[in-house]
Amino acid sequence: MHPILIVDDEVEMRIAMSETLKHCGYPVEASHNAIDALNKFKKNQYSMVVTDMTMPKRSGLELLKDIKALKPEMPVLMVTAYATIETAIEAMKQGAFEYIQKPFKSDVFTFKVDRALNLSRDERAAPTARRAAAEKRAPSERAESKEMITADQQMQQLLGVSANIARSKATVLIQSESGTGKELLARFIHVRSDRAEGPFVAVNCAALPETLLESELFGHRKGSFTGAIQDHKGRFEQAHGGTILLDEISEMALPLQVKLLRVLQEYEVDRIGGKEPIPVDVRVIATTNRDLFSLLEEGKFREDLYYRLNVIPLKLPPLRERKGDIPLLADYFVKMHAIKNARDPLAISAESMEVLCHYNWRGNVRELENVMERALLLCDGKQIQPQHLLMGHVSSVDGKSEHSTAARKAKGRAISQPGANGGGMGIAVGMSMKEVERKLIYETLRKTGGNRTQAAKVLSISIRTLRNKLNEYAMEGDVPDFEMRD
Repeated sequence: MHPILIVDDEVEMRIAMSETLKHCGYPVEASHNAIDALNKFKKNQYSMVVTDMTMPKRSGLELLKDIKALKPEMPVLMVTAYATIETAIEAMKQGAFEYIQKPFKSDVFTFKVDRALNLSRDERAAPTARRAAAEKRAPSERAESKEMITADQQMQQLLGVSANIARSKATVLIQSESGTGKELLARFIHVRSDRAEGPFVAVNCAALPETLLESELFGHRKGSFTGAIQDHKGRFEQAHGGTILLDEISEMALPLQVKLLRVLQEYEVDRIGGKEPIPVDVRVIATTNRDLFSLLEEGKFREDLYYRLNVIPLKLPPLRERKGDIPLLADYFVKMHAIKNARDPLAISAESMEVLCHYNWRGNVRELENVMERALLLCDGKQIQPQHLLMGHVSSVDGKSEHSTAARKAKGRAISQPGANGGGMGIAVGMSMKEVERKLIYETLRKTGGNRTQAAKVLSISIRTLRNKLNEYAMEGDVPDFEMRD
């Protein structure tokens, strides 16, 4: 393979990065500044570039732009001791593969280099081109290709550990709050494992009653119960050669926990009505937003199953503990949903960003994505303002209601100016909550072209709730002046 070009004006850092990569078997070439590095890049072939951000004469960001102008698909890893979210976002916008802050651990560094080199040429394309291409794929394929966006040191270390354990068959237990990205982390592990070409099968253990979940997981034979009109392969069989994700494992009934324990011990499943076990080769990843150890002490979860699952415990930090990622994620979600909704991407005002950064995010990254998609659809201008976020209050990290100065001002403007909220909805002081709700629903439907399913998603309500609201308005004689569809 071609060498990796290391660019850093600090001799010790340059040597340390070079030696770390050499120990991993990578050929390396080093350069002491951006001008020398660019000259080398024009003359020689490299597999990737690792460059410091802050250097005399010419910065790493300028070098990044030069490299991308010459070879857009070249992966570039940015390194700096002076990390700010603004420079991280700018580096990503200019096409940097990723961003890492000094000081960093060697395993995190080598993980990022490995990841960059293992990506295909298409995946190394500019971020907007990569997202545009992803939109053309089937929904299931898009779900598997979602990125984990972060500049947080704690998250980077977690991803480094996840990548290191990916090639093992050991069971993984991810215990984290809702909306932190547990399934995303499970897919991250799967695609870096030896099973990446095999299936990734996800099962929500809370979505089905016990009798149906048993059939769904382990399968059944024809005639084994009323309605079993043919043989059915369970999810464990479907995941053979790949990975099975048992989401919300804490909600599994105790009798099913016994059967699951046997699968983990023997790697074979018993179909309902079957006469002999069926061997399966699967990697099990379980997730929960509850404390399994507490459930164990309450007798609601089997101790032997807990220790069988908890071979490799992982925990995703809640968004309130990695607030430095909020600007990066907010910008990413606005651009992603602009593509999905055929809208021009919008800038996020400084006031809006302050509101976002002071919010407590009980729903974590999922909640942030919903807020940014809604703001994109409600904004009629070129910049998302606080009133487009439609966030009732800002909570401090300790959970107490506490408005920042910017948030208080934004909220004051939003409720005192008729029409300020939602860019022309006509919401004003003195209106009932029911009338405000009606105007918000209609405005969201207009923004989504009358698409009820999309509007329900933006409003974070079920399609059934939205239909009930619309039926209620119709009975009151209020029919919107636009067509609606599902």
